[in-house]
Amino acid sequence: CLQQAEEVIPSAQHKETPVYLGATAGMRLLRLQNESAADKVLSSVGNTLRSAPFSFQGARIITGQEEGAYGWITINYLLGNFKQVSGWKKLLHSLKSLSETSGALDLGGASTQITFVSKDLSSESPENQLYFRLYGKDYQVYTHSFLCYGKDQALQQKLAWDLQARCYSRAKCNSWIDFYFQTMENSSLPDPCFHKGYERTINISDFFKNPCTTNKKKQLPFSQLYIKGEGDYQKCRENIQKLFDKSNCNYSSCSFNGIYLPPLQGDFGAFSAFYFVMNFLNLTSESNPLALNKVTSTIESFCARPWQEVKTAYHHIKEKYLSEYCFSGAYILSLLENGYEFTENNWQMIHFLGKIGSSDAGWTLGYMLNLTNMIPAEEPAGPPLSHGSYVGLMVLCSLVLVAVLLFAWLLFHKPKCLQKGIV
Repeated sequence: CLQQAEEVIPSAQHKETPVYLGATAGMRLLRLQNESAADKVLSSVGNTLRSAPFSFQGARIITGQEEGAYGWITINYLLGNFKQVSGWKKLLHSLKSLSETSGALDLGGASTQITFVSKDLSSESPENQLYFRLYGKDYQVYTHSFLCYGKDQALQQKLAWDLQARCYSRAKCNSWIDFYFQTMENSSLPDPCFHKGYERTINISDFFKNPCTTNKKKQLPFSQLYIKGEGDYQKCRENIQKLFDKSNCNYSSCSFNGIYLPPLQGDFGAFSAFYFVMNFLNLTSESNPLALNKVTSTIESFCARPWQEVKTAYHHIKEKYLSEYCFSGAYILSLLENGYEFTENNWQMIHFLGKIGSSDAGWTLGYMLNLTNMIPAEEPAGPPLSHGSYVGLMVLCSLVLVAVLLFAWLLFHKPKCLQKGIV
């Protein structure tokens, strides 16, 4: 990345070009698991960035709330929703609702964020609110980041739930020894979220080191778990449902796990893994968003395909990633439908975005814009009219002036026929 930057940026501007590094949920998890290891990673990265000919401004782990906010800033900046206007356009722009900003849905490997402006945002959960003043306008934004609910960590959580539930689903065994023998009868743990014919081995010791699964840790009498795919979308969705606890809400409305969520409002841009997964499934090529039932049937059909057929059709894709598209597609629908409560009626509000223009949709541009103050709080002073408006106004004034002069000439230099009529 640095080498490419050196080639693209003129060498005379290298020293004045700032470089920032922000780390997200993967590093937030590492810091929870081993803070010294996280510090060493940042230190090593910092040393590498300092060796480049640019102006290194530091490396840090950003919060989930920051990640959500920067994603929201990025897509609204690229869509032109913050663009300052002047003259008569300013009056029209001031009449527009703040809800005409777009919400942001971000999905990574370890966390997911939802951020949007809502008219109905109450003060009951202030920790989920941010305030921005951009170009002279105030924005009250709702945002929340769910750590451990990125697609990779959600899969780990689901497998941990399956591991716990396995014993009770097979004759309610009384000990993990019984569980071990019952599991080894088939040499595998059936999983509906993987294609039929797919098999995977999990090392138990590595599995429960993860902060997202450590609370489900059990002392097991075996070191490896064998997973065997079933390719059953409906069962997969049922298993994923266990990740979203909707039983407790102390607010007027909640998403899941007791987290406050105001009513959804406006359009949403869904990017990062939301886009990558949906794009792989050919669900982003339509000019208009596809209906929810069409999206569901597409993912269900993909999950039902045998693993060998999928491997042959997508031989250019790394097996680990290819094997998880079924789960990821089902998880995205579960998160959006059951977690955030998008429905058939408002599904069209979601737009899966890879790029906006030539720029990537994501949190990084918003991070840079914030650090470099490229979006001012107050609207910069400027002429009351744009250049085009000035030109149009001058043409109009010229036409009026010509008309007035012509009328005056006719008034004081009447044709002879009119003068005889008057006599």
